[in-house]
Amino acid sequence: MRELWEELVSLPHRGTGSPREREAAGLLAARLRRLGFAPEVRPFAAPASWGPELLFISLLLGLGALLACWRLAAFGALAFWAYFDGYPRPWERLFARARSQNVLAGAGEGGRTLVLMAHYDTAKTYFAYHPRRVRGFRANFLLNALLAFLAPLAAWRGGWAGGALGAYFLLQAALLAWRELTAPYVNGANDNASGVAVAVDLFRELAAAPPAGWRVLLALTGAEETGACGARELLRSGWLPADAVVLNVDNVGRGRLFYVTGEGMLGFTRYRGRLLLAARNLPGAAPLAYRLAYFDAGPLARRGLETLTLITLQDGVPANWHWPSDTPENVDWRTVEEVRERARLLLERLFAEGS
Repeated sequence: MRELWEELVSLPHRGTGSPREREAAGLLAARLRRLGFAPEVRPFAAPASWGPELLFISLLLGLGALLACWRLAAFGALAFWAYFDGYPRPWERLFARARSQNVLAGAGEGGRTLVLMAHYDTAKTYFAYHPRRVRGFRANFLLNALLAFLAPLAAWRGGWAGGALGAYFLLQAALLAWRELTAPYVNGANDNASGVAVAVDLFRELAAAPPAGWRVLLALTGAEETGACGARELLRSGWLPADAVVLNVDNVGRGRLFYVTGEGMLGFTRYRGRLLLAARNLPGAAPLAYRLAYFDAGPLARRGLETLTLITLQDGVPANWHWPSDTPENVDWRTVEEVRERARLLLERLFAEGS
């Protein structure tokens, strides 16, 4: 497990759609072949960053409010809601100009399917993730959402409020443009090389002796950081059975362990199913309704699949979240090993319940 993690973090980053992400996918596939599996690397179109679409939305809101064009501002508010609630958007393919890829493998046979999932790509940093600001990330997002939904009203009424909101969102667009031009990708030792290491090691163990009646699949997804695109591609491709049980592992390199009961930045999608039931009273883990961002599990849960996400948090946020300090020396390997053991216990409960 640690050798795989060290291979991933030896790359400077695994930025979505970049040559480094493709290199990481090749590294993962090669590792799985050495373990005796026959992995598939499935490419798909994805945005290289979330910045351009949010810049587009900020321009809609800013110009709509500044020019007193309430229809333009309303379109911006609708786009804001659709983006952060994870709904399909007709224009999103305009931003999907990069190529990402999922790395997939399977073992065993049976009428039931367990999917172990973790994303391997990394994000660019942004000032909102600065250690002095990140604990206020949720409050800042909610303020931004409130202003976005007020923009059509301000545009309709005109006056100073429309001008102020217009200037605010145009400044935001400028900051996002600056991010795209200058911000580096982070290494991602915690987010999410740690989760990949745990998922692959669990898959290796279960594939050696698949539980009776279960097929075990491994999904290492790309482009999670730019809209859970790898998970959405799995849904489009039909690779995931409709009755699959999915364990997602994300950011498990430092802090306290939580099992996520649901997620959503605006609306909220509750997880359901056997893994969630098995996680109750899991030693060393606490339940969490996650509202900071999104996981790959989100699109699957909205489609009705049984899902669960494991994550560790430090002071209420992922350790070194999307910041240049997300490096190997800031991962507590004992935490990774503990999460792996808790995940194994969780799966033992699942298999015992399903036997």
